[in-house]
Amino acid sequence: MSDTFLKYGFSFQSKLIACLFNDKAFLQQVIDILDPEYFESEANKWTINTILEYYDEYKSQPTLEVIKVKLDDVGSDVLKTEIVQNLKEAVKHFKSPDLDFVKKETLDFCKNQKLKQAITDSVELLQYGEYDTIKLKIDEAMKAGAERDIGHEYNTHVDDRFLESTRKTVQTGWSTIDDLMDGGLGPGELGVFVAPAGIGKSWGLVNVAANAVKKGLNVVHYTLELNGAYVGLRFDSVFTGIPAQNLKFHIDEVKTCVEKLKGDLIVKYYPTKSATVNTLKAHLDRCRIQGHTPDLIIVDYADLLRGTGKELRHELGNIYEDLRGLAGEYEIPVWTASQANRSALDEDVIGAEKIAEAYSKIMTADFVLSLSRKIEDKIAGTGRWHVIKNRFGPDGITFPSKMNTSNGRIDIHEGSSVQGQSAQKQMDKGEEFLRKRLANKFLELKDKPIND
Repeated sequence: MSDTFLKYGFSFQSKLIACLFNDKAFLQQVIDILDPEYFESEANKWTINTILEYYDEYKSQPTLEVIKVKLDDVGSDVLKTEIVQNLKEAVKHFKSPDLDFVKKETLDFCKNQKLKQAITDSVELLQYGEYDTIKLKIDEAMKAGAERDIGHEYNTHVDDRFLESTRKTVQTGWSTIDDLMDGGLGPGELGVFVAPAGIGKSWGLVNVAANAVKKGLNVVHYTLELNGAYVGLRFDSVFTGIPAQNLKFHIDEVKTCVEKLKGDLIVKYYPTKSATVNTLKAHLDRCRIQGHTPDLIIVDYADLLRGTGKELRHELGNIYEDLRGLAGEYEIPVWTASQANRSALDEDVIGAEKIAEAYSKIMTADFVLSLSRKIEDKIAGTGRWHVIKNRFGPDGITFPSKMNTSNGRIDIHEGSSVQGQSAQKQMDKGEEFLRKRLANKFLELKDKPIND
């Protein structure tokens, strides 16, 4: 009984199969020490054997489509039905919060089995005094299950660089921006919105998060300025299109909309400067334990986290470095925002030189997008998004945008597109409206008598 996974139960074995499908590094590590005979059912033995054989030939995990084709070679209908049922059970565990435990237990079990076998084989060798051979067997057993991934082997892993799964991105929902980013933000990457206070960077973060939830992804949204319930109302507006001030009259409509969402959203509030990046890590671990593994993290916004450093610029620089470290450690994309200087309020386009306090924010981030909205833009419901930095493609590009801050709707367009030209016309109208208002004000003041 101790020589099989029977003592761990059926659910454990299903989760182990899920790990083999989802974690290439784990499969590489366990491939030489995992024996199909450790499994209790013939269906699971077939699945494990198929995974191992496929990896041995193609150096990657088989997809479920591959397994479906391989099933045609199974002669027994009863076995085929059991395989399908067990695979469905394994798929349910693809995002189970305890998969790390399953992998560790599996490695320990398989290593012990290899060591036990080496000791058993050494009994006969001991009788003949073949001590060198015994040592070799024991050393090989001790090395079994060692991590094999030494990095991307450039000369041999050519195909890996062109797989769709090489960089699994989370789209922003704005096609113009996603195209520039080669699909969106990927695991371990940090994106930053830059804008002065009250311009709309928080609405931008809500739009990105809302798009991910609509796509069926799980999002954790940290807010360090507005309380959780208020941020929730902003999401209600973005999802329904109803202005925030009118939501209380459409509660049933909001509930219906939320019920249809494919992904999960958690909004967590921390008071300004009360949380560090380590605080966020601790919360993420709690989320994962409770089955809420995020696909995207939003931090609104990083400047309000508490960092380390004697000077503010050093503190902010460390915060952004730690935040990108968090993205890499959890292999999740992170979006945040940064404050621009007050002088940026009068700029048509906000560049890197307008970012407040620490230029190191730019150096750390993978993608930086600024938002400029002058008074006339607020009148016209428009804005200008400018790509300051882009590790994935061209930068220095500015896009016109339509923005409705009553319901959070943000659309970003190519300048040459019909929608882009329409947004530009709205900007022009806003400028003309402001010009007329200033002219009328000037005439009023001109004709008004001056009191001594």
